Amino acid sequence: MKFTKMVAAGNDFVVFNGLKYHIEDYGTLAKRYCHRHFSVGADGILVCEKSDVADIKMVYYNSDGSEGEMCGNGIRCFSKYVYEEGLVDKDIFQVETLAGIKTIWLESNDEGLVKSIKVNMGKPNFNPKDIPVDIEKDKAIEETIEIDGEEFIYSAVLMGVPHLVIFVDHIDGIDINGIGRKLENHPLFPAKINVNFVKLIDRDKINIYTWERGAGRTLGCGTGSCASVVIGNYLGKLDERVLVKTEGGKLEVELGKDGEVYMKGDATRICDGIFSF
Repeated sequence: MKFTKMVAAGNDFVVFNGLKYHIEDYGTLAKRYCHRHFSVGADGILVCEKSDVADIKMVYYNSDGSEGEMCGNGIRCFSKYVYEEGLVDKDIFQVETLAGIKTIWLESNDEGLVKSIKVNMGKPNFNPKDIPVDIEKDKAIEETIEIDGEEFIYSAVLMGVPHLVIFVDHIDGIDINGIGRKLENHPLFPAKINVNFVKLIDRDKINIYTWERGAGRTLGCGTGSCASVVIGNYLGKLDERVLVKTEGGKLEVELGKDGEVYMKGDATRICDGIFSF
């Protein structure tokens, strides 16, 4: 079975053409081929499927075998892949995900290779019941949580998938992996949650450090970048257009006047190969 390895802003994925290959167990496939020591390694897998409501469907599974509703960096890789493979022949098209239908805009060079991908990520949802956060309030904004005797001020939002945003003055003294893992699995978040530690650089620039639900420490997170800008703008810390620098790259997030969140960045095709079972 053929695969393509891709990366966007430090998030890497193994992509499969589900229109060509019949795959019965995506979870097992993800755990097997995302392993970084015994396989090609990735944060998750992306699978192309036929859609009855959009131009194509994206199926996403984390490296631990759990299914994800959406993946921001993943959908950029996915969009580049389906266009360059001829599975979609338009530079503006729609992708079905478990978090809804996402509109894609592509910019290509003269050779037909995609250089930039813009995605309508939808509207943020602050309702704690939808995120979910086990809290009796209208919004989970600047709430306090204690981990290992240390207090953290967090805000939560559903940006296709659930996210915590924690603004920090200094990242060096924070155990991102340890705190991230404990926050992901905290009983306050019954569906688990993604964790983003955010350092403000300016009103239009941030650095972000991410612990992802189902994948662990990653070098970037598209939905997390969007969630961080949404929360930062809500708190009056950030403008409507922000450059987000992840540990593995960068992307742009813009908050539209229509309430929608737009993400723009590139994606890179690393290699193609064949898996044998």
